[in-house]
Amino acid sequence: MGGMPDHPGPPSPTPDPLGDALHLLRLTGTLYCRAELTAPWSIAMPAFDGCMALVVVTSGRGVLQVEGAPPRALEAGSITLVPHGVPHTLHDGQGGAPVPLFDIPVEQVSERYEIMRYGGGGEAALALYGVVRLDHPTGRRLVAHLPEVLHTGAWDDDGWLAGTVRLIAREAAALRPGGETVLTRLADVLVVQAIRAWLDASPLARQGWLAALRDEHVGRALALIHRDPARPWTVAALAHASGLSRSSFSARFTGLVGEPVGQYLTSLRLALAHALLQDSPDPLQTIARRVGYQSEAAFSRAFRRAYAASPGSLRRPPTP
Repeated sequence: MGGMPDHPGPPSPTPDPLGDALHLLRLTGTLYCRAELTAPWSIAMPAFDGCMALVVVTSGRGVLQVEGAPPRALEAGSITLVPHGVPHTLHDGQGGAPVPLFDIPVEQVSERYEIMRYGGGGEAALALYGVVRLDHPTGRRLVAHLPEVLHTGAWDDDGWLAGTVRLIAREAAALRPGGETVLTRLADVLVVQAIRAWLDASPLARQGWLAALRDEHVGRALALIHRDPARPWTVAALAHASGLSRSSFSARFTGLVGEPVGQYLTSLRLALAHALLQDSPDPLQTIARRVGYQSEAAFSRAFRRAYAASPGSLRRPPTP
């Protein structure tokens, strides 16, 4: 991994590797829908590959059903994530046949925001439904550790989380000028904070890579790598920054993360490059340097080993 001095100077005094990983979620909202629903209603949500779904019930109630899992009651003020974008059903609890999402007419308010009015005229429920895409490899790795459904009841406390849901409820009830922008920004905040609440509370968040982020030594090294993956890190430099000997650091990193630090760094760099190749018009040499490769040839060889494809094959054709 070399190319830099073994001792890059003292590390930052208060690293927050878990906070860094949350910051790197880099959510991009692809669709937000304000759903005005009246019983009976039942909606079949399709798979959203590479995305997660967010459901915020602001009034009334509903039920979320993921195949193979027990139904989840959604009360007013609840926040529910379906982190892996798997198909699921939202309904009023009466068990009617679900209608596919894209078969239900909507009012298009903006490119990313729409209003759905659907149901049989009975008991009313109001919800915000969002689909967000994850744009950073570290964020995607964090989300990969989340459960199939993540649920938080926000009305249960008087803190800022409950206040944010109440603000969403007010904005959704009276869509004022600019209201769709407010709603989408608040929804992004809720996604991050719902994940944070799970990380704080769940024993599953203290295993594997998530445990490594919390580790006093390995977490510091991960924070440095995530903040600056292009820097020519050496094992010795990261061991020094983490406060361990090289051998102790290497063993601890591999034991917690599940792979050696060099392999982890290479995988992160190439995943970043994979995203850049699809989204950035920069030349290959520029992208290679942005992810820590001084040679385009070395970058191309590493990329082919990881993805069985050349970097150039991922470039999107120019827009006419």
